[in-house]
Amino acid sequence: MGWMSRFLTAVAFLAIGVIFSPEIFGSKPDGQHPPKLLTFLKLAHLLCFSTAWGAALWVTFIGGIIMFKNLPRHQFGNLQSKMFPAYFSMVGVCCAVSVASFGYLHPWKTASTTHKYQMGFLLAAFAFNMSNLLIFTPMTIEMMKQRHKVERDAKIGDEVGWTKNQEVAKVNPQLAAMNKKFGMIHGLSSLANIMSFGCLAMHSWYLAGKIDF
Repeated sequence: MGWMSRFLTAVAFLAIGVIFSPEIFGSKPDGQHPPKLLTFLKLAHLLCFSTAWGAALWVTFIGGIIMFKNLPRHQFGNLQSKMFPAYFSMVGVCCAVSVASFGYLHPWKTASTTHKYQMGFLLAAFAFNMSNLLIFTPMTIEMMKQRHKVERDAKIGDEVGWTKNQEVAKVNPQLAAMNKKFGMIHGLSSLANIMSFGCLAMHSWYLAGKIDF
């Protein structure tokens, strides 16, 4: 486990402690927080949530698609293998901070049903994101490296798009099997990312309802 994974684990346990035992960290169940602390916690929550939301939006629907359509496939894959761990680490930290700040402001024991639902959405976003960081992304990267080796032997991979891969896979059982396994793992990773994005979207709706123009 790398240093970032250890850090995320520590932050996650801290967030859980804040949710269920806020008095340990100075939170008052009656919601009477010092004004400056209240503002700081709201700012931390807003900035971290918006960072996670914006990063997820860009990576999921914009940046990745642009790169796939314009970069040679192996170059695209190698770039993604460096970007995804950093992306999931950053979103994980932001989700953990959002959970901790929201839990501090709305202790579980006294939180309303709405607040508990929102806490659930934030925790789910964090969990889906961590499953990508710790499970699916390492598996996807390892499978990608193995497939790149087979493709280099077949003298493909420097083109844009999947056409040559699909043509070679029709006469190369090893590549066809790798494509199938990679597709399954990558599909699970994409599903976890979409679920995390969906949970953040639900919380964005909640926050929008709190804005008073």
